[in-house]
Amino acid sequence: MNIKALHTLEYDKIIAKLESYAASPLGKEYCKNLLPTDDEEYILKAQRETSDALTHILTQGEVSFGGVKDIRASLKRLEIGSILGIGELLNISSLLSTAGSVKNFFRKNLNENNETGDSLNERYQLIEPLSPLMKEIRRCIIDENTIADDASVGLSHVRRSMKIAGGKIHDQLNSIVNGSSRSMLQDAIITMRNGRYCLPVKAEYRSSFNGMLHDQSATGSTLFIEPASVVKLNNEIRQLELDEQEEIEKILANLSNQTAEQSFFIEQDFRILSELDFIFAKAMLSKNMKGTRPVFPKEKYIDIKDGRHPLIDPKKVVPINLHLGRDFSLLVVTGPNTGGKTVSLKTIGLFTLMGQAGLHIPAFDGSSLRIFNEVYADIGDEQSIEQSLSTFSSHMVNTVSILEKADENSLVLFDELGAGTDPVEGAALATAILSNLHNRHSTVMATTHYSELKLYALQTPDVENACCEFDVTTLRPTYKLLIGVPGKSNAFAISSKLGLTDDIIEDAKNHVASDAKHFEDVLAELEKTRVELEKEHEMVSKSRKEISELKKSLKEKNEKIDNSKDRILQHANEEASRILAEAKDYADETIRKYTKWASSDKHIKEMEAQRAALREKMDSKQSKIKVKNNKPKSKQLKPSDLFIGADIKVLSLGANGTVSTLPNEKGDLFVQAGLLRTKVNIKDIELLPQKKPENTGNHSGSGKIRMNKASGIKGEINLIGMTVDQAMPVLEKYLDDAYLAHMSQVTIIHGRGTGALRTATHNHLKRTKYVKSFRLGEFGEGDMGVTIVNFK
Repeated sequence: MNIKALHTLEYDKIIAKLESYAASPLGKEYCKNLLPTDDEEYILKAQRETSDALTHILTQGEVSFGGVKDIRASLKRLEIGSILGIGELLNISSLLSTAGSVKNFFRKNLNENNETGDSLNERYQLIEPLSPLMKEIRRCIIDENTIADDASVGLSHVRRSMKIAGGKIHDQLNSIVNGSSRSMLQDAIITMRNGRYCLPVKAEYRSSFNGMLHDQSATGSTLFIEPASVVKLNNEIRQLELDEQEEIEKILANLSNQTAEQSFFIEQDFRILSELDFIFAKAMLSKNMKGTRPVFPKEKYIDIKDGRHPLIDPKKVVPINLHLGRDFSLLVVTGPNTGGKTVSLKTIGLFTLMGQAGLHIPAFDGSSLRIFNEVYADIGDEQSIEQSLSTFSSHMVNTVSILEKADENSLVLFDELGAGTDPVEGAALATAILSNLHNRHSTVMATTHYSELKLYALQTPDVENACCEFDVTTLRPTYKLLIGVPGKSNAFAISSKLGLTDDIIEDAKNHVASDAKHFEDVLAELEKTRVELEKEHEMVSKSRKEISELKKSLKEKNEKIDNSKDRILQHANEEASRILAEAKDYADETIRKYTKWASSDKHIKEMEAQRAALREKMDSKQSKIKVKNNKPKSKQLKPSDLFIGADIKVLSLGANGTVSTLPNEKGDLFVQAGLLRTKVNIKDIELLPQKKPENTGNHSGSGKIRMNKASGIKGEINLIGMTVDQAMPVLEKYLDDAYLAHMSQVTIIHGRGTGALRTATHNHLKRTKYVKSFRLGEFGEGDMGVTIVNFK
């Protein structure tokens, strides 16, 4: 990718953010040197690695690579047999410790999820913590200035001897300090000069104090003398210090040899951990900007869903939806300044660069990007009337460079193409440039104020208009990108809102060419229509939601009714079985008694007494049943009691509604309960109080209905503007009313349109039993926009 486009689209700022998430020196280098590529295999692999690292972060938490130090120079020194210093060995120990932590991080994930791993698994498998070497280094080296006493037997022996010699020296010096020579000392302290123990002696006692002079104070009043009695012991300590250094060199040499033996694995760990640090930095960038993995479809198009520019404050950025390359390859964006055109332009360019660098993009999941060989951008920050010839020239130089290189695999972005010069010439140049690139099949997005480019987009195949929405009422841009709608400058409306007088505005309108004025009026009408359609869409969505909720509520009620019905039936069956069993037993007993009385010729009076007792028991049972069912029953409706539009209550639903159709021979009818139209039986409804039609003459109930319908029904119904779902209930009610009113023929106006309403109307007529025939209108009747219906 050309460096100019990377800078223009602010890709370097994304890289700076990415670098801040890396911890290792080489990981930061990888981030800093990350560039977009057109290698599809590499892009898909890098995107998969970023996604897998993000999954690890979200499921397990972050992993630290802070212990990965830059050991490349140390490894070079080992190659030539040099001995590493304490700090270098500690850096290698830190690297190996981090290798162990990262290894455990991946191993834990595999154990918990019982998986075979992901795209990072190969790197994880190659990590070698070399725990024995790491532990040995840490055993021998305490910190950057200290080697442990037990690092070797020789060092332990030397340091023990040094402690003994040091103790003897302190004893000797303490005896002098606390003895008869105390008066010769400036202070009763023991000090060190040139690595040897000395005492601060007053200058006047130099000749009286036996020993070696090592130093004196600035004033010369104090001399630092090593007493003769400790010279030998001091020499011994100096020798032991040399021995200590020799032992330390041996320890470092031994550790260096052990490290050199594992240098291959150490270098491999350093490289792998740095790569993982780089990959996890990409994942952290994605996490913090709420990014997702883009898709790269084979059809080669861009489809950004709710894309947010990553360098704008997340609380202020307005998501955009943008597609390019599938239905059209050239997009012309128009509209007022500060409306978000440049942001949209930069967003698509920056997303392309980020995606081809293996970075996630801050957009809704499933957003698609195309892989380009090159991205060109001519985006200037100067967007005012103060643009001079030099500005135009610099943009044109850049444009010429783009035209020399752009091809079908290029993404070209122009901001205010052709601006900074005469408007007529600028518009002509802009149109010619876009046409040239369009003929090359380049993917192009350009922003402009020129109406000529709006017309070019309307008239040219594979070219589309777009605009950034602007609220004239509040004089604020909404920053929404609307594809398929050319933008309106709104200069007159904005000026009027800001206080410019009407006479000046009207005079300005007179100076606008009639064609341009008409074109702006068309745009205004398009914008008005779009807003109305959006409102209607919101209403339809709301209605669908209400219907869905009603269906859900109805389903729950039906389930409750079914469950209650099953329980009631089960209880009733159990009770009936018990009653039958009791009755059978009583009948058997009674038969036995009658048989006995018959055989023994008993008097009939005893039999009557038994029968009376049985009747009394049956009456008692009946009275219990009446008590349990003392709830007054609602009056059973007859079909003649109902009429279309009657207010009723559906008992099973507990909902009020109106009658849409009259009952059929089975008693089934359709009712309208709010937005829900459902089929019920006449036994499940109750007629609510309502104003009944006045009785004129000796007509039957059905006669009255017909008279009322006939007086109010029209010979035609207009369904234009309705959806199929809205129109069918209205049509069905109208046909029922017309048929009841004994109309022989009606006209249904459905319009031509897409034909969906006409098809649905004809399908409904085919299913309606009382329709004799129907046909499309003839010339003079409405042609194919109407259907003529004849009733039986």
